[in-house]
Order: sequence, then C-alpha cells, then structure tokens
Amino acid sequence: MNLIDEPPSNTPEFSVSEISGAVKRVLEGEFGRVRVRGEVGRVMVARTGHMYFDLKDDRAVIASVSWKGQVARMAVKPEEGMEVIATGRLTTFAPQSKYQLQVDSIEPAGAGALMAMLEKRKAALAAEGLFATDRKQRLPYLPRVIGVVTSPQGAVIRDILHRLRDRFGVHVLVWPVAVQGQACAPEVARAIKGFNALPLGGGPVPRPDVLIVARGGGSIEDLWGFNEEIVVRAAAASQIPLISAVGHETDTTLIDFAADQRAPTPTAAAEMAVPVHADLAAHLANLDARLIRAGGHAITQRQQRLRDMSRALPRAETLLAPAAQRFDQWAERFPGSLRAALQSKTQDMRRIATGLRATSIIHQIDKGRDRLAERTSRATRAVTTTLDRQAAQLAALERLRQSLGYPATLQRGYAVVRDEGGAVVTMAEQASRKPALQIEFSDGTLDVLPRKPDKPAKAKIPPPPQQGDLF
Repeated sequence: MNLIDEPPSNTPEFSVSEISGAVKRVLEGEFGRVRVRGEVGRVMVARTGHMYFDLKDDRAVIASVSWKGQVARMAVKPEEGMEVIATGRLTTFAPQSKYQLQVDSIEPAGAGALMAMLEKRKAALAAEGLFATDRKQRLPYLPRVIGVVTSPQGAVIRDILHRLRDRFGVHVLVWPVAVQGQACAPEVARAIKGFNALPLGGGPVPRPDVLIVARGGGSIEDLWGFNEEIVVRAAAASQIPLISAVGHETDTTLIDFAADQRAPTPTAAAEMAVPVHADLAAHLANLDARLIRAGGHAITQRQQRLRDMSRALPRAETLLAPAAQRFDQWAERFPGSLRAALQSKTQDMRRIATGLRATSIIHQIDKGRDRLAERTSRATRAVTTTLDRQAAQLAALERLRQSLGYPATLQRGYAVVRDEGGAVVTMAEQASRKPALQIEFSDGTLDVLPRKPDKPAKAKIPPPPQQGDLF
C-alpha cells in the first residue's frame, strides 16, 4: 500500500505543560476570587494539616482545598452535610488535570446551617452518654476555692468576683482564656483539664472545689467555641463540679448539657457556688438558740425526774443506821481484844525463848561442821579418782595415736611423695608430670627429679597393709 504524503498543517503545536499553564491562567484570570455556596461533601485532613473536601449541589461537585495556615484560622470547621459559603480562588491542579477551589475562609450559610450542625453534634455526644443525668456531680455547700475560666477583661469576671465577695469570701483562681474565636475552644478545654490536674491536699496552688466557665452574651458565632467537641468532653470528664455560665438565659451551648449545673448568667453562677454569709450566720444563730433551748429543757426534765425518783428512795440515815451501830459495837470491843491478843503473843514468845539455850546452838554448829568435813573429804576422793581414771584413758589414747599415727607408719618402711607445692602424689603417672618431687622418710626428706619411663611398666603391688598401717 502506498502512503500519500499529506501537505503540512498550519496548526501550532503545544506541550502538555503549555496547555495546562494556559488553562490555569485563563481560569484564574476569568474568575479570580469567588464565593461559592454549596453543601460540604467528604472531608479529609492530611497529616500535614491541609484539609481536602468537596463542595456540591444537586448537579455538580467542586474539589476544594484549604492549606494548614488557613485551616487554623477558620472559626468554623466544615463538616459533611453542612451548607457553607466558601471564599477563595479557582485554580487548576495540573498533575491530575482537574480544577479546584483554594478556600481561604468558610462561613455557615446562615444560622440554620449552624443549628443543624449543632443538633447533629448534640445527638452524637448525647448518644455517648456525656449528657446523662447520673454522671452529674453535686455542688459542695461551702467551697473553699473556686476556679473561674473566663476572659480577664470585661464585666463577666468583675460581676463574679463582686457577687462572691458580697455573698461569702472565698479564694478565687482565675484561668484567663479567649472566649471567642479560633483559640477559644482549645484554651477553655486546656483550662478545665489544668484545674483538674492540680494535686489534692494542697500545694503551691490549691485545687478548686468548684469550677465556673463563664462568658457574656453574643451571637451563635461568638459562642461557637463552647459548642466544640473538645470543650464538651473536657467538661464531662471534669472531676471537679462544673457550673456553665455561657451567654444570657436564652443562649444555649453544648457545654451547658455536659456541665453539672447550668446558670442563666455569670452572676447567677456565683450565687449557685456559695451561700450568703449573712443568711448562713443567721441560720447558725438560730440553730445555736434552738440548741440552748433544747439543752435547758432537757436539763429541767431530768432534774424533775430525779426529784420524782428520789421520793421513792429511803432516807440516808435509815440506810446508814445499821452500819453505824455495828461500828460502835466493834469500837467498844476493840481495846479488850487488842490487850488479849498482846498477852497471848507474849506468852508464846516466852515459851519459845525458854527452849533456846547457847549450848544447844553450839552443839548444832559442831554437828554441822563435822558433816561438812566428811562431805568435803568424800568429794576430794571422788575428784581424785575421776582425774586418775581420765588420765589413764588419755594415756591409752595417746599410745594408740602413736601406733596409728603418721610418723609410726614412716618408721615401718613407708615414705610419702609430695610435689613442689606440698600436695601428696599417689600415682606414678601423676609423679612423671611433676617437675620436682620431695620424698619424706622417717628420718628426713629427699628432693628428687622424676624420670619418665620409656615404656609403661606394671606397678609393683605393695604387700598388704598390716593392722594400724596408714596409707
């Protein structure tokens, strides 16, 4: 088949990068900065902190991206299903041949979108049991230390301190936080956790007995930091009883449901935290008066009962009369009995003294001396006999030791072989490996050098040992 050459075309050629760059310039130049309203689709936050999500309506989808710094400045984070207005610029992403919206800021598309997201978050947290009534703690009647989480500027902290000072003077710790904006939620959550982390039992900073999270009124956007999940979870996990006082009485945030008590205003939170000092003093005075009256009445009743019971008892003179009469009788008989006892003891002493004579005592001493001498002589003979017998036994054992001992064995013709260290050598093969040997006879020792045998020789069997020989 023959190929027919076609005439060259006048259409210019472009590289892929040139086409992609041209499309990018056209798109960015045509639209520039735009505001797009739509529903948030899937949301994905990368490890780098960049956020990728979709904006969609019933007919189209636009891929969107917000860089890490832009995400950090967002007052409201987009969630799937939320209707928002995104502000940014249209551009292209050449590696994937697609266009996307680089979003700088996001705002809910009206209060309805925020309320829908709020209801969805409230239902999810309630399903976890964070708002359950049985999790809530009772407030202490008279706290010693109160922790306040709020902004150090503004009328809220002044109102709380003024009301606490009027009602009951307590120690107040203020943890300053931002009460609106991007930093609000993490700072409030960090403050609640920080107060709970303080050690029990005192320290350089005392641990509060009650916490108050307070903020003045504002729009739903201003109060949105108190709807964030990290704040709700921190309030629900607080081991210290927590009072929520965010906004005015008509304002409701999610921290109100997680707190142990909800106050309509910051001033009302201070009133919940402590009683009125004057009312408490009056109550104590009333209790004191009632105690005094009850004590006096009880004493009067017992006095009357004692008088009633004493009427039934016999008189003291009647109870003591028999004992007094017996005492008088014994007192009259005592002198005569004492004289009779003294005379009887005197006669007994005289009778005993008559039987005591000096000669009898000397005779008993002589008899005792004779018995002592006899027993001393017998003990001396017994000790001498015992010592003689033991000496004879010792001499016999010494003779036996000499006959069975080591020197006697050497005198019978035996010798002891030792190495240079003084250890006894008993085998010929062992002696051949020693550098020097020492042979001990009955009359002295001899140093020798062993000679290795040319060939193994049978060991000479010594005569059988006699009784008493030592090997």
